[in-house]
Amino acid sequence: MADTPASPIQLTRDLDKDSALVSELFADLDGELAGLPARPERTEPQQAAASAILDRGRAAREDYLAVHVAALYDTLTGGRTRTLRVAELAYAAADLVPGLVPTRERIAEERTHPQKDKEGWEQDQGILISHVLDDPVAGHHLMHAMAQPLPEALELLDELRRTDRVDLGTSLVERHGNVGHLTIQHHKYLNAEDDESTRAMEIATDLILLDDRIDIGVLRGAESRHPKYLGRRVFDAGVNLTRLYHGEVSLIEFFIERELGLITKWFRGHSLGDGRVSVVERRHEKPWIAAVDTFAIGGGCQFLLVMDRVVARSGAYVNLPARREGFLPGCGNMRLPRFVGEKVARQGIFFNRDIYVDSPEGRQIVDDLVVDEEGMQAAIANAVDALTATGHVGVNANRTQIRVAAEPLETFRHYMANLAIGQARCMYSPAIIRNLEAAWDPKRRGGVK
Repeated sequence: MADTPASPIQLTRDLDKDSALVSELFADLDGELAGLPARPERTEPQQAAASAILDRGRAAREDYLAVHVAALYDTLTGGRTRTLRVAELAYAAADLVPGLVPTRERIAEERTHPQKDKEGWEQDQGILISHVLDDPVAGHHLMHAMAQPLPEALELLDELRRTDRVDLGTSLVERHGNVGHLTIQHHKYLNAEDDESTRAMEIATDLILLDDRIDIGVLRGAESRHPKYLGRRVFDAGVNLTRLYHGEVSLIEFFIERELGLITKWFRGHSLGDGRVSVVERRHEKPWIAAVDTFAIGGGCQFLLVMDRVVARSGAYVNLPARREGFLPGCGNMRLPRFVGEKVARQGIFFNRDIYVDSPEGRQIVDDLVVDEEGMQAAIANAVDALTATGHVGVNANRTQIRVAAEPLETFRHYMANLAIGQARCMYSPAIIRNLEAAWDPKRRGGVK
């Protein structure tokens, strides 16, 4: 990627004046871009001109946020008295400083185009979120905001307490005794992940964390309806390539919120307090068990890396093929080496190595290896007993100490600040378009991955 050009503006270091200044610049650049054909109809010189226009705007955003990100965040959150999720923050910033990031309407219009025909406005969102996470005060507060229960979960909690069951479409929550079962049932796409299914899974996770009758969560795939896997349970097939190809997988509401929200809640639970910078973690958390019957591809592998116990059927496998498609495998780059070593992690990420659960490397990810459903149920039950026998205080205290040693919040913040901009660039690189077109069977573009 070419170096970012010099900023075309001179900042005054006054927030209001500079906000007006950059908004005027962004409006001018939009006018220049509007003078070119839509992306699919551009010639190579026209696309080069469009890229130069976009690069000028991104250079200005980088300079503006380098100076004003803390003040901007405080303004958007009322001096950090309000919690805004990543998407809420980005769209609030779009309203406050026109042009700084795309509006909700602009992103909605972009989602009507295939990934290859998008202008790439989400990269501007990546710049914003990267800068917010790069600031210690704002970054910690945003991570705190993302680890709060979703409003849908608060609304559905009474239903769970009344019926012990909440069907969220692509996810199902059921309570059996002190165990909360989260079943992934995104049948149309073989449990592949997208914006909607990830949101449902996070709501389900919140419900299990919020219900005080539940001591532990179990994550498992439903029995598949796909002809190839009929009657077998499928854990997770990775990112939904159908929707990614059609431009319907978002940077912030999928790739970023998934890490800061859903997966963080499994690993760290809900964040308590007010989001101030602190080395002391204040969380409401519960242990989690994952059960893998067939495969855990991409994101499914990432899920296993934050679980307290993983049970798998012999013959199952895990992998992290996101590099093959052209993007980052979430926090897999940070976490997988802790399990299998850096050498094997590089083989998996760069060379698409499948890690079978029966192999020595697979046994570093999987705790219990079983051969049938009876063994799966017994291993889950034994793990539940072991993780709840001594009460939640000791278990959660030990979970916290393991995290503090292996992955403190500061490490996670640094990683996510880099992921936000790195993933944005990957999503719009020529490589991801080429890989989607060449490696993904066109016959499957309208259906199951």
